[in-house]
Order: sequence, then structure tokens, then C-alpha cells
Amino acid sequence: MKPGLSLRVSQHLALTPQLQQSIRLLQLSTLELAQEVEQMLDDNPFLEVDSDDAPREDFGLSQSDTPAQGDDYAADGALTAGAAEAPADSAEGPGSTEYDAPDWEGDGTSELRPDDSEWGGDAPARNAQGGDGDEVSALDLARAHESLTDHLLRQSLSLHLSELDRYVLRFLIENLNDDGYLEESLQSLAEGLAGTDDPEQLDELVHRFTVALRLLHSLEPVGVGAQGLAECLQLQLNHLLQRGEAEASVVETALTICAQPLDLLARRDVRRLMQATGSSEERTRMAMALIARLEPRPGRRFVNVERNIIVPDVIVTRAGRRASEGTPQFNVQLNPDVLPRLRVHDVYAGALRGHKGSEGHAGLQQRLQEARWFIKNVQQRFDTILRVSRAIVERQKNFFVHGELAMRPLVLRDIADELGLHESTISRVTTAKYMATPHGTFELKYFFGSGLGTETGGNASSTAVRALIKQFVSAENAKKPLSDSQIAEMLKEQGIECARRTVAKYREALKIAPANLRKTL
Repeated sequence: MKPGLSLRVSQHLALTPQLQQSIRLLQLSTLELAQEVEQMLDDNPFLEVDSDDAPREDFGLSQSDTPAQGDDYAADGALTAGAAEAPADSAEGPGSTEYDAPDWEGDGTSELRPDDSEWGGDAPARNAQGGDGDEVSALDLARAHESLTDHLLRQSLSLHLSELDRYVLRFLIENLNDDGYLEESLQSLAEGLAGTDDPEQLDELVHRFTVALRLLHSLEPVGVGAQGLAECLQLQLNHLLQRGEAEASVVETALTICAQPLDLLARRDVRRLMQATGSSEERTRMAMALIARLEPRPGRRFVNVERNIIVPDVIVTRAGRRASEGTPQFNVQLNPDVLPRLRVHDVYAGALRGHKGSEGHAGLQQRLQEARWFIKNVQQRFDTILRVSRAIVERQKNFFVHGELAMRPLVLRDIADELGLHESTISRVTTAKYMATPHGTFELKYFFGSGLGTETGGNASSTAVRALIKQFVSAENAKKPLSDSQIAEMLKEQGIECARRTVAKYREALKIAPANLRKTL
């Protein structure tokens, strides 16, 4: 081939570091944002937590009701062009997205404007649990929750054991999983603890483990220390038998059922269970009902509740009624506990201004501009969340008044068109962001749902249909539960066209068992 030179004209979109950061912050959850803020506070000396109220800038939350401007939401333009979806390592070429090296270019000055404390006005950061110390947060309550291990160890103190036996019992307790089961065999535990192949020592240790396991089975909650579901149920049944809390013949039948393959019980195969137990149908059903009341996971109530705590990003409260229309009004505000209060460090910024032209000045000036952009991007993130939340509340006002049965069909495009944003921006905003309402705390995505046709030509929200299905099932005759076809017919009577397959899909999403498994024994 003969080498040569040629010119080629192509268009591509370059995502600046500011734009990339804005997009990334928008899709972070509250916890991930808090971690990002902590990382930036550690990395950037020009960034600090603002403990005082500082004046806010024009792009702050007070401007959240103004129509979207092109410059304010440059990130949305990038998303519209599809650039935000490109991977960071995509190759350059016609139509590709170019990711420049980090260059936090701004106005090229380190001057305070007029006071850099304004950078942070309402990016107000997480509460560092300050205050008088009298208030107890949900996280404090979660940390105070007693674990299964602590609960069992506290009970073991009342047992008169030798030091070695107490150590062995503690070892077993610490090897339980969250459900209260002992997953490993006593032999494998002994081999791991002994660290020797001497048969006599292993037998001695296994014997001590066996004695300790019996003691563990005597502790509360009943069933803890079992090595399988069948043993867990049997321990609870024996406890009922000893205390006389159930009819002996029924408990004996239940114990026999637990000795059979548990899939027979799961399928409620009464005929085969009758054959296995040699009992009458009535007694077999009574035994199955007794087993259904047992706890298959004894450690369930001791699971650390901190992981289940959801801190809402937005709080919705009722604010009275509009005088002219008499319709309820709702106040939508950001949760102050999740807002990072950040500002540019005045002293460091002032020192940088006084040492222009010194060695390393350009690099420090870039870090200062990076801090300013980070604060602005955090503010814009919460601005967007608040604007989207207000639009959702306005569209779904019936839900906040009457509950989920009054939910209206809503798709991402509806909110995107109203706010002048892109659908992918709305998707990022509504993912892993939560809203506290008078009816509970919900992810923002919960308020979106497709529509099902009605006889009147309108649409019913899929969320409302799921709520209606849940209502039908809760009111059904337990001895004759509703099938998916019957539920579809009942929805049709309500004017909602919903196929049986759709009903089955919604029922599974609600974690409602099929009709044959809902039937009362």
C-alpha cells in the first residue's frame, strides 16, 4: 500500500469531566453518594463540611420550579445524543464519544466570589449526628438490636458448665448462620478446631460437641442449632409435646410427616402423607396445619435490622387544601438528613489567591475548580430529584389521598416531557431514590406503571391492578381460593381488561402463591 494523507470530517460528542461527574452522581443512591462525598473530602483539601447555614446560589433548590434551561442541564443533552450510555473505554471514531483527560476548566481564577463559602449553599450534607445527644436515630436503634449470638450467649451464662464446655458451646453458637442453623457437621467442626488427626482426640471433641449441641437445642428460640429444616421442625414439635401445648396424637403425626421427604409437605400431597403416617385425613390435615404454624427460620427475628433501613431522599407531607378547588395539597421537600453540606475552604482558597505564579499553583487551582464543580453537581443532583418528585406528586395526587388503588398510569416520558429532561435522566433519578409518603416509603420507580385498557376507553395503572389483585386474594375464601382465571374475570367486572397470564405475572410479582398452595388445610 502507498502511504498518503487525507482529511476526514466527522462529528462526535466529548463528555467533559464535569459532565461525566454530573451523570455519575445522578445515578448514585444515598449511601453511595455519602461514600463519594467522604472520598472527595479526603482527596480534595479545598472541600470541607459546612456546619453553618450559607447563602445559596442561583442554581440552588429555590430555582427548582423554573423551566429547564439548556445550559443548566447540559448532561441531558448528552444523554439525548446517547453519549452518556457509551462505555468509558469506547474507541474513537465517527459517532463515538471522546472522553478527555480530566480538565476542570472554569474561569481560570482562584478569586473568591466574593466569598467561596457560597459554594455549598444548599448542597447541604449529611447530619453528622450532632445535637444534644438526646435524640435517638433509627440507626442507633438498629445497632442496639440484639443479635442471635448475643441472645444465646446471654442464656448460656445461666448454665453451670466447665470452662471447656462453655467454650465448646460458644464455638457452636458462633458457627450458626443467620437463620439459626448449624450448617457444618460436628465431625468437620471438630476436625477444624482440633487441628490433629488423632482419632481419640477427635472422638473426645465430637462427644463434647454432641453434649453442647443438646444444650444449644434447649435454648430459646426453639429449633436453633438444627442442621436442617426437618430437624428444626422436629425440635419445635417435641417442645410442644413436652409442654402439652398440642394434642399428642397430632404432634406424633406431625413428627412422622417431618421424617418424610419435605417436598410432599410443600406440595400438600395429603394422600401420600396419609399413607406414610397411617393416619386419617382429618388428623393428617391437622398435623400439616400444626407444622405450618412453626418457625422454619428460628433466627429470623434476630437478623440485623440495620440493613433493612431505608432513608428517604424526599419527604411528602399533607399541607391542607386549596381554597378554590378544595383539593388536598402536599408539601414536597428533600430530607435534610441526606443533604451533604459542603463548601469551598475559605482559608485555602484565599491562600491560593495570594500565591499566584508560585510552583504548583496551576495544579492547586485545578483542585479548587474541581471542588467547585463537585459542589455544583451535588446541588444539581438534588435539584433534579426534587423537581422530578414534585412532578410525580402532582401526577399521582390521587395516590397520596386514596392509596395505591387510585394510582394512575405513568411512564418516564410523561415526566421527561413535562420537565424538559431526557427519559434516561428520569430513569437515573428514580432508581434507588426513595420517597416517604403518608402511605409508607416507596422507591420513586414505584409511581411509574404501564396502563391496562378499560371498557370506558381509559387506562388503569398496573400498580392499581396489582393492588386490586392483592385485595381480592386477601378477601377470598381460604377453603376455595381464587384461581388466576377467576381473578381475571373479577377484574373484567371492574371494567379492566386483564388476561390470565398477566394476572399470573402480577400475582408472582406480589409473591402470592398459586391457588392450590393458598388453600387452607
